[in-house]
Amino acid sequence: MGNAFRRSPWQVFGLVLGVAYGVVTVVLVIGALVAARLAPVVADVHSVLVVIGSIVVAGFLLLPLVFGIDDTLDPRKFALFGIQDRALALALGLSGLIGIPAIVLFICALATVITWSRDPGAAILAVLSAIIVVPTCVLASRISTAIASLFVSPRRSKEAGGVVAILVLVLIAPVLALLLTVDWGRDGLGTLSAFAGWLQWTPLGAVWSMPGAAADGAGGAAFVQFLIAVATVGVLWLVWRALVSLVVVAPERETHVREHHGLGWFGRLPGGPTAAIAARSMTYWGRDSRYWVALVTVPVIPICVIVALTLAGNPLHLAALVPLPLVCLFLGWTIHNDVAFDSTAIWLHLVSGTRGFADRLGRMFPPVLVGIPVIAVGSVVTAAVYGDWAVLPAIAALCGSILVIGLGLSSMFSVLFPYPATKPGDSAFTQPQTSGASSAIAQALSFFAIIILASPAIVFLTLGLMVNPFWLGVSPVASVLVGFAALGGGVWAGARLFDKRGPELMAFANRND
Repeated sequence: MGNAFRRSPWQVFGLVLGVAYGVVTVVLVIGALVAARLAPVVADVHSVLVVIGSIVVAGFLLLPLVFGIDDTLDPRKFALFGIQDRALALALGLSGLIGIPAIVLFICALATVITWSRDPGAAILAVLSAIIVVPTCVLASRISTAIASLFVSPRRSKEAGGVVAILVLVLIAPVLALLLTVDWGRDGLGTLSAFAGWLQWTPLGAVWSMPGAAADGAGGAAFVQFLIAVATVGVLWLVWRALVSLVVVAPERETHVREHHGLGWFGRLPGGPTAAIAARSMTYWGRDSRYWVALVTVPVIPICVIVALTLAGNPLHLAALVPLPLVCLFLGWTIHNDVAFDSTAIWLHLVSGTRGFADRLGRMFPPVLVGIPVIAVGSVVTAAVYGDWAVLPAIAALCGSILVIGLGLSSMFSVLFPYPATKPGDSAFTQPQTSGASSAIAQALSFFAIIILASPAIVFLTLGLMVNPFWLGVSPVASVLVGFAALGGGVWAGARLFDKRGPELMAFANRND
């Protein structure tokens, strides 16, 4: 710690800022724990501490993966020193105890003795809890960092961390939606007690639950939770030791370059400009992180939407009608800025004399290839959950219409209003600096235009469900007519614009390179 103050001024400033933040955190936590000592209901204090403590342990486990933290004491750096794996694992584990997060955690955990001082046995278990929770969190953090360095290349670590962050946020969205429906003034403690009742038997919360269980008179439960906490530390130590042994002899993970045999999509599709552009687009969608990162959340959209709508009081059979059209909406919207994604490579299309019609159709191939099975399977599932197979044609037609409307409008907007995008080879989570609101305006126009054009079919479907089944027969007709009209008009307009605006597109690409 002392050597840290000999670094560059900015590093020292960051260290001082971290220490100040830690001191403020300790003061606030100790104040809250002193106030909890005076709380009349032991069970409520127990529940709050278990839930908060579980979040802390989960944070130590997940944050290194989310932010792609570089390991200063990477075991690989000690490979040439001849240190035994067990001794190296122990030394690196102990080194994690002298960082600001571990010190702050230990002080806060030890301060729970104040809260549980009302019972001598609970106070003793609070001391044991503080002693156990620190190595638990430190080892969890070290393991996460080691796994990230072992299986993820440095070049892709931030992208992988971003994907993990997206998945975590999306998966906890239903939980957050549930929490928003709780009347915390009346039912808040009951909700926390329900969460704590589950968490106290997991490795996340057992270590925090021991003193509270003892203070509540559940000595047997406290003993079992003590065993869970000790076993958790033991398992984490064994995993950490095994990872150190593996990391020391494993070379640093580098970007894996796959060897591709044959022409891939270029060999599967027939010849011609349209097929060539379709093959190139499919290759990008499969290899370019800018595309697949954007599609990561698509499979979990239905779950989140159904849970959120159900928690808001909507019947499940009605909530089931929303996710599939939403997935098709985003799928059709994915190529609304596809020209900008090409960057300066767009000149290949321009100098080769590629017609705009071939360019527009070729770029549609990936979302169409993905969308067809999604609509086919999703429509059947939606009708089954809704409980009436009569809605199947209307649902399938509406989703197909939303997809092709999105593709048609995106074909036009990607040429008419391109805006700066992440350059090829850059991280998918970096965004270019732009002035003005052109990007937001282009996104909003292209997105809401799809909804506006699809609104007649949506209205007819709603009337068929709520008013008269006759409209269920009108909705597919409207979906087909509007969908193909928007697709044809969008492709035609986009092709004409592409042929006319070649110099402007090239200037845009050079300006944002």
